[in-house]
Amino acid sequence: MTTTTAPKPAGKPAERPRRGGPVRRLGRFIREVIAELTKVIWPTRKELVTYTAVVIVFVSVMVALVAGMDILFAKGVLVIFG
Repeated sequence: MTTTTAPKPAGKPAERPRRGGPVRRLGRFIREVIAELTKVIWPTRKELVTYTAVVIVFVSVMVALVAGMDILFAKGVLVIFG
């Protein structure tokens, strides 16, 4: 003997419960941001200076490389197309 389940009545889809007003949600967001920021391992001043110097040197090298290639390609185009 098999049993069948009754079909669900057609109606409005279930609404999500509200989680409070905008002020309450903003407060919760700020609390969660502060909680996440307490988990961050902040660099020391020495590490920060080192990382900053590495980034500046790397970006400078890449800018020089791209500028050099741009000049080479521009001269090549002028040689080919006059």
